[in-house]
Amino acid sequence: MSSADPSTPLDPVEALERLGRLTLRENGMKSLLQAVADLAREVVPGHPETSVSLLINDRPSTAVFTGELARACDESQYGRGYGPCLHAAGTGEVVEVADARTDPRWRDHLAYAVQLGVLSMLSVPLPIGEGIVGAVNVYAREPDAFDEHSRGVVTRFAAHAAAVAANMYAYEEVRDLADHLERRAESRAVVEQARGMLMERYGIGADQAYQLLARAARHAETKVRAVAAELVRTGEFPRRLGPSPEPAADDAS
Repeated sequence: MSSADPSTPLDPVEALERLGRLTLRENGMKSLLQAVADLAREVVPGHPETSVSLLINDRPSTAVFTGELARACDESQYGRGYGPCLHAAGTGEVVEVADARTDPRWRDHLAYAVQLGVLSMLSVPLPIGEGIVGAVNVYAREPDAFDEHSRGVVTRFAAHAAAVAANMYAYEEVRDLADHLERRAESRAVVEQARGMLMERYGIGADQAYQLLARAARHAETKVRAVAAELVRTGEFPRRLGPSPEPAADDAS
Protein backbone atom coordinates (compact mmCIF):
# COMPACT_ATOMS: atom_id res chain seq x y z
CA MET A 1 0.00 0.00 0.00
CA SER A 2 1.17 3.52 -0.68
CA SER A 3 0.55 6.38 1.72
CA ALA A 4 0.62 8.76 -1.27
CA ASP A 5 -3.05 7.95 -2.00
CA PRO A 6 -5.09 9.64 0.77
CA SER A 7 -7.93 7.13 0.31
CA THR A 8 -5.62 4.21 1.10
CA PRO A 9 -4.74 3.51 4.74
CA LEU A 10 -1.08 3.66 5.62
CA ASP A 11 0.67 0.31 5.86
CA PRO A 12 0.97 -0.43 9.62
CA VAL A 13 4.54 -1.64 9.15
CA GLU A 14 5.47 1.67 7.57
CA ALA A 15 3.69 3.51 10.42
CA LEU A 16 5.69 1.59 13.02
CA GLU A 17 8.91 2.28 11.13
CA ARG A 18 8.13 6.00 11.09
CA LEU A 19 7.46 5.97 14.81
CA GLY A 20 10.66 4.05 15.45
CA ARG A 21 12.69 6.68 13.59
CA LEU A 22 11.69 9.41 16.04
CA THR A 23 14.71 10.19 18.20
CA LEU A 24 14.70 11.33 21.81
CA ARG A 25 17.07 14.22 21.13
CA GLU A 26 15.01 15.73 18.32
CA ASN A 27 11.49 15.31 19.69
CA GLY A 28 9.70 16.31 22.87
CA MET A 29 6.81 14.41 24.41
CA LYS A 30 4.19 16.54 22.65
CA SER A 31 5.66 16.10 19.17
CA LEU A 32 5.98 12.37 19.75
CA LEU A 33 2.34 12.06 20.84
CA GLN A 34 1.24 14.14 17.85
CA ALA A 35 3.04 11.66 15.61
CA VAL A 36 1.17 8.84 17.38
CA ALA A 37 -2.18 10.53 16.73
CA ASP A 38 -1.36 11.36 13.10
CA LEU A 39 -0.12 7.87 12.29
CA ALA A 40 -3.05 6.19 14.08
CA ARG A 41 -5.39 8.23 11.90
CA GLU A 42 -3.56 7.08 8.78
CA VAL A 43 -3.57 3.35 9.54
CA VAL A 44 -7.33 3.06 10.15
CA PRO A 45 -9.67 3.08 7.12
CA GLY A 46 -12.53 5.55 6.83
CA HIS A 47 -10.78 8.86 7.59
CA PRO A 48 -11.36 8.88 11.36
CA GLU A 49 -10.18 11.54 13.79
CA THR A 50 -7.79 10.59 16.57
CA SER A 51 -6.44 11.94 19.83
CA VAL A 52 -4.18 10.99 22.69
CA SER A 53 -5.65 11.45 26.16
CA LEU A 54 -3.40 11.62 29.20
CA LEU A 55 -4.20 11.09 32.86
CA ILE A 56 -1.46 12.69 34.91
CA ASN A 57 -2.03 11.96 38.59
CA ASP A 58 -5.69 11.21 37.64
CA ARG A 59 -6.20 14.59 35.94
CA PRO A 60 -7.32 14.11 32.32
CA SER A 61 -6.36 16.23 29.33
CA THR A 62 -6.04 15.87 25.57
CA ALA A 63 -2.37 16.12 24.74
CA VAL A 64 -2.80 16.10 20.94
CA PHE A 65 -5.56 15.61 18.39
CA THR A 66 -6.02 15.52 14.63
CA GLY A 67 -9.28 17.47 14.50
CA GLU A 68 -11.81 19.33 16.63
CA LEU A 69 -14.15 16.36 16.50
CA ALA A 70 -11.70 14.23 18.49
CA ARG A 71 -10.97 16.99 20.98
CA ALA A 72 -14.67 17.63 21.59
CA CYS A 73 -15.35 13.93 22.19
CA ASP A 74 -12.48 13.75 24.67
CA GLU A 75 -13.55 16.83 26.59
CA SER A 76 -17.13 15.61 26.80
CA GLN A 77 -15.80 12.66 28.80
CA TYR A 78 -13.62 14.81 31.06
CA GLY A 79 -16.60 16.99 31.98
CA ARG A 80 -18.66 13.95 32.92
CA GLY A 81 -15.86 11.97 34.54
CA TYR A 82 -16.40 8.85 32.44
CA GLY A 83 -16.30 7.50 28.90
CA PRO A 84 -14.32 5.18 26.64
CA CYS A 85 -11.00 7.00 26.69
CA LEU A 86 -11.04 7.48 30.48
CA HIS A 87 -11.97 3.85 30.99
CA ALA A 88 -9.18 2.63 28.68
CA ALA A 89 -6.57 4.87 30.28
CA GLY A 90 -7.67 4.09 33.83
CA THR A 91 -8.12 0.32 33.52
CA GLY A 92 -5.68 -0.65 30.77
CA GLU A 93 -8.51 -2.27 28.81
CA VAL A 94 -9.28 -1.76 25.12
CA VAL A 95 -12.71 -0.15 24.76
CA GLU A 96 -14.80 -0.25 21.60
CA VAL A 97 -18.15 1.36 20.90
CA ALA A 98 -19.52 -0.29 17.77
CA ASP A 99 -22.59 1.94 17.49
CA ALA A 100 -22.93 4.97 19.71
CA ARG A 101 -26.66 5.10 18.99
CA THR A 102 -27.38 1.77 20.68
CA ASP A 103 -24.51 1.12 23.12
CA PRO A 104 -25.97 1.19 26.69
CA ARG A 105 -22.83 2.57 28.34
CA TRP A 106 -22.14 6.25 29.02
CA ARG A 107 -25.43 7.23 27.40
CA ASP A 108 -25.25 11.00 27.79
CA HIS A 109 -21.71 11.16 26.43
CA LEU A 110 -22.54 8.88 23.50
CA ALA A 111 -25.66 10.91 22.69
CA TYR A 112 -23.47 14.00 22.49
CA ALA A 113 -20.98 12.15 20.26
CA VAL A 114 -23.79 11.15 17.91
CA GLN A 115 -24.82 14.80 17.63
CA LEU A 116 -21.24 15.57 16.57
CA GLY A 117 -21.39 12.83 13.93
CA VAL A 118 -19.35 10.14 15.72
CA LEU A 119 -20.93 6.69 15.53
CA SER A 120 -18.12 4.39 16.63
CA MET A 121 -15.07 4.70 18.86
CA LEU A 122 -11.97 2.76 19.77
CA SER A 123 -9.77 3.61 22.77
CA VAL A 124 -6.54 1.71 23.32
CA PRO A 125 -4.57 2.18 26.58
CA LEU A 126 -1.21 3.91 26.46
CA PRO A 127 0.72 3.16 29.68
CA ILE A 128 3.64 5.58 29.88
CA GLY A 129 5.05 5.78 33.39
CA GLU A 130 4.32 6.03 37.08
CA GLY A 131 1.57 8.57 37.62
CA ILE A 132 0.93 9.04 33.89
CA VAL A 133 -1.22 6.86 31.62
CA GLY A 134 -3.18 7.58 28.50
CA ALA A 135 -5.17 6.26 25.59
CA VAL A 136 -5.06 6.45 21.81
CA ASN A 137 -8.61 7.30 20.72
CA VAL A 138 -10.08 6.75 17.27
CA TYR A 139 -13.44 8.37 16.41
CA ALA A 140 -15.20 7.18 13.26
CA ARG A 141 -18.22 8.61 11.50
CA GLU A 142 -19.64 5.20 10.56
CA PRO A 143 -21.01 2.47 12.84
CA ASP A 144 -19.03 -0.77 13.14
CA ALA A 145 -15.99 0.99 11.72
CA PHE A 146 -13.48 -1.37 13.29
CA ASP A 147 -12.94 -4.95 12.19
CA GLU A 148 -10.54 -7.46 13.69
CA HIS A 149 -7.73 -6.23 11.48
CA SER A 150 -8.10 -2.54 12.34
CA ARG A 151 -8.47 -3.31 16.06
CA GLY A 152 -5.31 -5.37 15.93
CA VAL A 153 -3.45 -2.66 14.03
CA VAL A 154 -4.34 0.11 16.50
CA THR A 155 -3.65 -2.12 19.52
CA ARG A 156 -0.26 -3.18 18.16
CA PHE A 157 0.55 0.36 17.17
CA ALA A 158 -0.41 1.76 20.58
CA ALA A 159 1.71 -0.85 22.37
CA HIS A 160 4.75 0.21 20.36
CA ALA A 161 3.91 3.88 20.85
CA ALA A 162 3.61 3.33 24.60
CA ALA A 163 7.11 1.87 24.75
CA VAL A 164 8.56 4.80 22.81
CA ALA A 165 6.59 7.31 24.91
CA ALA A 166 7.76 5.64 28.14
CA ASN A 167 11.36 5.97 26.99
CA MET A 168 10.73 9.59 26.07
CA TYR A 169 9.13 10.27 29.46
CA ALA A 170 12.08 8.69 31.28
CA TYR A 171 14.52 10.67 29.11
CA GLU A 172 12.72 13.95 29.86
CA GLU A 173 12.69 13.17 33.59
CA VAL A 174 16.45 12.60 33.55
CA ARG A 175 17.01 15.73 31.46
CA ASP A 176 14.84 17.83 33.80
CA LEU A 177 16.72 16.47 36.81
CA ALA A 178 20.06 17.29 35.18
CA ASP A 179 18.86 20.83 34.39
CA HIS A 180 17.68 21.25 37.97
CA LEU A 181 20.99 20.07 39.38
CA GLU A 182 22.87 22.36 36.99
CA ARG A 183 20.78 25.36 38.10
CA ARG A 184 21.41 24.48 41.74
CA ALA A 185 25.13 24.23 41.09
CA GLU A 186 25.14 27.61 39.32
CA SER A 187 23.17 29.17 42.19
CA ARG A 188 25.55 27.74 44.76
CA ALA A 189 28.55 28.99 42.77
CA VAL A 190 27.33 32.59 42.58
CA VAL A 191 26.51 32.63 46.31
CA GLU A 192 29.96 31.29 47.12
CA GLN A 193 31.57 33.92 44.89
CA ALA A 194 29.59 36.73 46.54
CA ARG A 195 30.41 35.41 49.99
CA GLY A 196 34.10 35.34 49.12
CA MET A 197 33.94 38.95 47.96
CA LEU A 198 32.38 40.03 51.26
CA MET A 199 34.91 38.03 53.30
CA GLU A 200 37.81 39.68 51.50
CA ARG A 201 36.35 43.16 51.52
CA TYR A 202 35.27 43.29 55.17
CA GLY A 203 37.63 40.80 56.77
CA ILE A 204 34.83 38.59 58.08
CA GLY A 205 34.24 34.86 58.20
CA ALA A 206 32.18 32.73 55.81
CA ASP A 207 29.18 32.48 58.15
CA GLN A 208 29.13 36.24 58.74
CA ALA A 209 29.30 36.90 55.00
CA TYR A 210 26.34 34.60 54.37
CA GLN A 211 24.40 36.32 57.18
CA LEU A 212 24.90 39.64 55.40
CA LEU A 213 23.55 38.19 52.17
CA ALA A 214 20.61 36.60 53.96
CA ARG A 215 19.83 39.83 55.83
CA ALA A 216 19.80 41.81 52.58
CA ALA A 217 17.59 39.19 50.93
CA ARG A 218 15.05 39.41 53.78
CA HIS A 219 15.07 43.20 53.57
CA ALA A 220 14.37 43.10 49.81
CA GLU A 221 12.00 40.12 50.03
CA THR A 222 14.03 38.27 47.47
CA LYS A 223 16.34 35.26 47.37
CA VAL A 224 19.92 35.10 48.56
CA ARG A 225 20.95 34.11 45.03
CA ALA A 226 19.48 37.35 43.63
CA VAL A 227 21.47 39.46 46.10
CA ALA A 228 24.60 37.45 45.39
CA ALA A 229 24.16 37.73 41.61
CA GLU A 230 23.85 41.52 41.78
CA LEU A 231 26.91 41.80 44.01
CA VAL A 232 28.95 39.64 41.61
CA ARG A 233 27.66 41.54 38.57
CA THR A 234 28.23 45.07 39.87
CA GLY A 235 30.95 44.59 42.47
CA GLU A 236 28.86 46.67 44.87
CA PHE A 237 26.57 45.65 47.68
CA PRO A 238 23.22 47.03 46.42
CA ARG A 239 22.04 49.89 48.63
CA ARG A 240 18.41 49.19 47.86
CA LEU A 241 18.78 45.69 49.29
CA GLY A 242 19.47 46.78 52.82
CA PRO A 243 21.73 48.69 55.17
CA SER A 244 25.46 48.94 54.72
CA PRO A 245 27.12 45.52 54.86
CA GLU A 246 29.64 46.71 57.45
CA PRO A 247 29.44 43.95 60.07
CA ALA A 248 27.95 44.82 63.40
CA ALA A 249 30.01 44.43 66.54
CA ASP A 250 28.52 41.02 67.28
CA ASP A 251 29.27 39.92 63.70
CA ALA A 252 32.88 40.89 64.00
CA SER A 253 33.43 38.89 67.15
